[in-house]
Amino acid sequence: MTNKFFDYINLHKGEEKGEKVLENIRANIAFKGANLWILACAIIIASVGLNVNSTAVIIGAMLISPLMGPIVGAGFALGTYNFLLLKIAIKNLIIATIVSLLVSAIYFYISPFKDVQSELLARTSPTIYDVLIAFFGGLVGVISITRVEKGNPIPGVAIATALMPPLCTAGYGLATFNLSYFFGAFYLYTINCFFICIATFFVIKYLKYPISSTLDTKKEKRIRDGISILILVMIIPSFYLAYTLYQEKKFTKTVEEFIDSEFTDRGYTVIYKKINYNSKPKKVELAFLDKKLTEENILMYNRLLQEKGLTEVNLTFKQDEKDIKSEILNELNRQDRLFAEKDIIINDLKKELAKYKVNQPSLVNEIQALFPTIKEVSIGKIERNLVDSTSRVDWLLIYKDSIKPYGDNKRIVNWLKARLQVDTVFVVNIYQPVEHTKE
Repeated sequence: MTNKFFDYINLHKGEEKGEKVLENIRANIAFKGANLWILACAIIIASVGLNVNSTAVIIGAMLISPLMGPIVGAGFALGTYNFLLLKIAIKNLIIATIVSLLVSAIYFYISPFKDVQSELLARTSPTIYDVLIAFFGGLVGVISITRVEKGNPIPGVAIATALMPPLCTAGYGLATFNLSYFFGAFYLYTINCFFICIATFFVIKYLKYPISSTLDTKKEKRIRDGISILILVMIIPSFYLAYTLYQEKKFTKTVEEFIDSEFTDRGYTVIYKKINYNSKPKKVELAFLDKKLTEENILMYNRLLQEKGLTEVNLTFKQDEKDIKSEILNELNRQDRLFAEKDIIINDLKKELAKYKVNQPSLVNEIQALFPTIKEVSIGKIERNLVDSTSRVDWLLIYKDSIKPYGDNKRIVNWLKARLQVDTVFVVNIYQPVEHTKE
């Protein structure tokens, strides 16, 4: 029974030869020529994704990024005590990092849109969860690399560990001179790099890859101690940030419950709400549609908030009409910007659809006059890409004819070709879904 259990979790099954693994790792370390161009393009794509708050674009950038190569190479080199390979991997990782920071900083510096989006903000405060994602993502990555059948986990690892977005966010911090964004994002990038590297080190050690150079006991101990110290250095701040995030969520939830119980549930219409956890003291600002509070009321609500356990919080109310109007206008402007962006997308889609839509009522009337059994007609155009890289637009007519199941396709095709003076027409009777006539 024990042997069967260990047989299930045995990583040596399906393992690639060590020489082949080393060859693959060496090939993916260097950042020269094509690799450097791919990296720069991936950085620009990720930066655009962060700029427009598009998760899909950011994921695409992660998939094409070659950043994993030198990180896995460094972990492999540590595990096999191959210090020459370690030196090359670290050198290439530094080059890739500098290039990425420069490209993203230049992009964000020249970009006219510098609003902080949610996708960008998400990369500025790493927590212990990011450590776990990087470590277990790194485990999956290196296990896949050491298999004969590579499978498809590598794209998932690239997305999960997210090396590109933090680098681009750090570039944004440089471009906008926001050092808190730069250091937060760069710390997340460092966490990802380090724990992918450590995960690789552990797997290589577990698989007992042959070492490149023999070390005495003291040097081995120094390496292990150094890794342990670095792990602590990386983990401790992330624990603190995770605790801070938990406290912020708890604070926000308590404030929201307070607002609901004291105001919303009592019929007060809250038209403005702003919760600032990071200010000292913490601030909660509210404005009502038609409710005015006295100084005594404001002091009472502050006291009630403190009784909820929220000390060092300043609860204020915007009661001046000018202030309220200003906040409403700001919110409306923000909504208008969102609606404007949606309108642009809708108009682009309409223009795209207009290329294929045909609106000719007279043509439909002629068809129904010539072919009276036809009840419904739809006409459109199809653009096809040909083998010689050219394109051709064909006409398509879809109709319903329940009286004649096989319809008059041949006659309709000949008439449409003559009427429209085109060479190719597709005609489909939806009561005859399989067969259609093309000439």
